[in-house]
Amino acid sequence: MAVIGVSTTHNSHPANVIYTKNHLRYPVKTYAVNPKGGLLNREPLYRQVEDIEGDVDMAVIAVRAQFVPGVVEQCIKKGVKGAVIISGGFSESGNHELQKKVTDIAEEADFPFVGPNCLGIYAPDVVDTFFLPGERIVRPKKGNIGFVSQSGGVLVDQMVKFAGQGIGISLGVSIGNKAVLREIDMIDWFENDLETRVIAFYVEGFARREGREFIRRAERCTKPIVVLKAGKSPKGMAAVSSHTASLAGDYRVFSEVMKQFCVAEAYNEYELTTFCEALSCYSKGIRGNVGIVSLSGGHGVLAADACSAHGINLPQITAQTIGKIRENLSMEIRQIASLTNPMDLTGSCVDGDIEISVRHLARDENIDCILTLLLPYSPGISADIGAKLSQVARNEGKPLIAYVPHEDKYKIIIEGFELNNIPVASSVEGAVLMAKALKRCRPC
Repeated sequence: MAVIGVSTTHNSHPANVIYTKNHLRYPVKTYAVNPKGGLLNREPLYRQVEDIEGDVDMAVIAVRAQFVPGVVEQCIKKGVKGAVIISGGFSESGNHELQKKVTDIAEEADFPFVGPNCLGIYAPDVVDTFFLPGERIVRPKKGNIGFVSQSGGVLVDQMVKFAGQGIGISLGVSIGNKAVLREIDMIDWFENDLETRVIAFYVEGFARREGREFIRRAERCTKPIVVLKAGKSPKGMAAVSSHTASLAGDYRVFSEVMKQFCVAEAYNEYELTTFCEALSCYSKGIRGNVGIVSLSGGHGVLAADACSAHGINLPQITAQTIGKIRENLSMEIRQIASLTNPMDLTGSCVDGDIEISVRHLARDENIDCILTLLLPYSPGISADIGAKLSQVARNEGKPLIAYVPHEDKYKIIIEGFELNNIPVASSVEGAVLMAKALKRCRPC
């Protein structure tokens, strides 16, 4: 990787941050480029990218906007395979002609680039073109979420949220003004990427007629797609134009079309995080008929309200299922447990009671997904409950979603689920939103 625009006097320059971080912390061979040449921390400083010995896979361009066309031409002559253009000062600033000039040069040479006006790409353990100090970034683990964002700030903030929920990413891409590589290209790339299971987007707007093509391409994609669309309000639409020079379009129409073609629209950042976690575990959709197992009547009521608000059905449990569950419950709760939907096993239940309930609910033809609301401070619940319920779910073959308070002292329970690819929400509503994600991505 060549980082073009490295300063000889300002170590905090974006190009210097990118160069130093990758040179010291990542396996990618990194070269620094500055017209002055010389040395930078005892490493050669190349006058131009063409002076670098050997092949260059990617260039990171962080020079003033007016110099970008010439740098792109140098990269093409060198045979660089693609670029990230960090530099701003293009269409987002009204400088449409300069952006068109760079785009025309690149397209004529079939030279792909991300940006301009972006942070670029973050591939865990491989490369990081963000011009943010490494010690300030919260990095999610390696995972199966591919996330594409027009906003670099939203991408970085979402990475923090993913890390907090234990969600890993395969690749994060900030596309900025998306002059060449756009959302549709990202769908194509991620669909063929074996490490990606879910494709998520933060979208501000599209070029004319591009939204239609995005939906068509999303419909053909074999992987779940989650979209957080900005520019819902008149003020938001105006902000979109000034940020990345995109057309926000008619949000209501786009939202309805996403529902029609089973693209999961997240209405806010919390839903985006929750949807991604659920779909990273379960790629097949559900009808939306959920069975709830709770240790607290109050939590069951909260879940029922949330299901109603989000269009999730709570069907009746068959008499046969209720009979099998009741006859196998422990004597202490057999007569006091409420076996309607949601079920209330009470705080006196033990691991075996929850396992029995989940097992037989999974066999009920009216239920296609199970929410288990666990209160790990209940005396009869062991630290192994996560692993035990995960085994039941794997044996029965129906999606299981758990709610466990995200506290360090309950980490072993949470890990019991997560290590078995069972999503764990940190709130009751979060668990319901996970079921909503599976319903949104059902086959149309």
